[in-house]
Amino acid sequence: MARLFPSTVVGALNKIGFAWGVGGVLLLLIFAVLRLGPMALELQGMELQQIHWIALGVSIGYMAYAEGYKGFHLAFAPRVVARARYLHAHPRPLHVLLAPVFCMGYIYATPRRKLLSFALTSMIIVLVLLVRLLPQPWRGIVDAGVVTGLALGILSILYFLLMGQPHDSWAEADVPEGHEQF
Repeated sequence: MARLFPSTVVGALNKIGFAWGVGGVLLLLIFAVLRLGPMALELQGMELQQIHWIALGVSIGYMAYAEGYKGFHLAFAPRVVARARYLHAHPRPLHVLLAPVFCMGYIYATPRRKLLSFALTSMIIVLVLLVRLLPQPWRGIVDAGVVTGLALGILSILYFLLMGQPHDSWAEADVPEGHEQF
């Protein structure tokens, strides 16, 4: 890349790719929280029965663990940061332009990572469409859990950004074979 572009351009691509990759993913998650949050907040104005309170507690607890901790903190967040660091070290103009999808593993990833990323996204879309069919308070109960998980995901990405290089077993960048991880 140094042969094609002056070092100042490569240095700028490094910084832009890293910031746009992580920032774009964070913006996507924040947008989801802002869209789902009002549905969950509608629960405040409702008379909930005991079954609703139990379901709300289970939804928030389960999504905090399954989505927030297992999904985001142990897998997605360290991978996003690792891929952003890889992009910083190996910037390519197209990857920098598409940095958020690069960091989420949709492009320039191992076949397994691409398959998992697209399969998970497809599953999330189906679940979103199904949850939209639920009446209140059930939709708000589910959305409260999802907002909890997403908020923990945002905090996890920020954690790995601030803590430096995530642990190797957590943070494989899943780039195609023959390319150095770090």
